[in-house]
Amino acid sequence: MKQSSSITYKLFLVVLLLCAYSPIFSQTDSILLQINKEHLQFKKSGMQVLGGWALTNMAVSGFMLTQTRGVNYRFHEMNVFWNIVNLGIAGLGYYDAQNTTAGGIGLIETLSDHQNFEKILLLNAGLDVGYVMSGFYLRERSKQVSKFSNRLKGYGNSIILQGSFLLAFDIVLYSINQNKISMWLEQHNFDVQISPVSVSLGMNF
Repeated sequence: MKQSSSITYKLFLVVLLLCAYSPIFSQTDSILLQINKEHLQFKKSGMQVLGGWALTNMAVSGFMLTQTRGVNYRFHEMNVFWNIVNLGIAGLGYYDAQNTTAGGIGLIETLSDHQNFEKILLLNAGLDVGYVMSGFYLRERSKQVSKFSNRLKGYGNSIILQGSFLLAFDIVLYSINQNKISMWLEQHNFDVQISPVSVSLGMNF
């Protein structure tokens, strides 16, 4: 009899605790939905900027191909080639963000998505530095040859420009993303520990 009463009392406590914390869980779901919506919109905005840069380059350099020769022609030629790729990346990135749902994603998944996004941006930033250095190499190489001098110098100048833009673009996106997630966690009292291989969390009440 005593054992039955003890079990009943424990079940009552569990139900009482669930009722007490259910508004908190519901509020957390609402916060996560808003965070995920904003993150997806942030990604779409980033892809719109990249797509706008690509289209502007293609329009301007496409026109300048009919007006220039020599080094400048090669510069604009590479601008067009490079930004065809940029436009494809921007289109695919926007499509992915547009077709990703913001609901039904837990806090761990949200934080992991932010962390993975930042890793991609940092990787891209490293590649961007490589692009810029490659551009300088091509420009210096153009001084040592005669047959392809205009092409090497023009392509080098273009790659320096495009790499520099992408480097600034990735660093700005990384900074904004990091500031946003830090602000959200602080505002809503989430206690998060992030390591290179895992994300753990708690909530301060």
